Amino acid sequence: MKQLSFSIDIQAMREKIWSVLWNDATYRIWTTTFHTGSYAVSDWNEGSKIHFLSPDGSGMFARIQKKTDHEHIAFQYLGIIQNFAEVVNDAESEAWAEGSEKYTLSEIPNGTRLTAELNGADEYVDFFNTNFPKALNTIKELAEKPFITIEATVASSLENVWKHWNTPESIMAWCHASDDWHAPAATVDLQAGGKFSTTMAAKDGSFSFDFEGTYDIVVPNRRIDYTMGDGRKAFIYFVEENGTTKVVETFEAETQNPIEMQQGGWQMILNNFKTFAEKN
Repeated sequence: MKQLSFSIDIQAMREKIWSVLWNDATYRIWTTTFHTGSYAVSDWNEGSKIHFLSPDGSGMFARIQKKTDHEHIAFQYLGIIQNFAEVVNDAESEAWAEGSEKYTLSEIPNGTRLTAELNGADEYVDFFNTNFPKALNTIKELAEKPFITIEATVASSLENVWKHWNTPESIMAWCHASDDWHAPAATVDLQAGGKFSTTMAAKDGSFSFDFEGTYDIVVPNRRIDYTMGDGRKAFIYFVEENGTTKVVETFEAETQNPIEMQQGGWQMILNNFKTFAEKN
């Protein structure tokens, strides 16, 4: 086992950084550095188990050894997960059972210092040294910039939701915030580096604009990250839950309009999508 420590100074309150670390939507964003589609399952109580998972059902399981909200959390590894099941009495699991992971938030002038301490297998040292600084930089970006998260649960299959989210003809049907607006044109090149554009216009012809950007990450039926034309970031993930599909969008706010107005407008568009996908 090798002990590693990483830290970063963030111009944000501890409460904001804590939310970025462990809120489901933002956790999925910063852990993409380690594995695209990573997520965690736990009740987040001290003493409880936590499963760190990838979409294929592999990962690690641990116990939340100690937790003080907005200050400190420590995980003691217990073993590996395969096919969404804990693996016990296995040499690899026993080896990982000696590992741990700790996160500490401490106040500094003008912000907070986030420190991550790991005790992990020697063969992963290079991986962590390469990727943990990247993950911490993502956390810093999410905490320092104003990001907004909205979500909706759609009573439809994951495949149907994905299709209507990414098909130009469907986008033209649902991508508007109110009945006096519509989307008369849309293009999609659904791949990393591909471009998208949706024309959003008032029905009376008084105003229109193109909402456009570039896809950064596309994981079919699971994840879309993109950069808007003005450089702002957005992250979307799709989760199938008992025959329904949860769609969660996290996007960087712009500075011209109030946060509440932006959140409300994006939520209305997402609600329109929900209605459309459930009927088609």
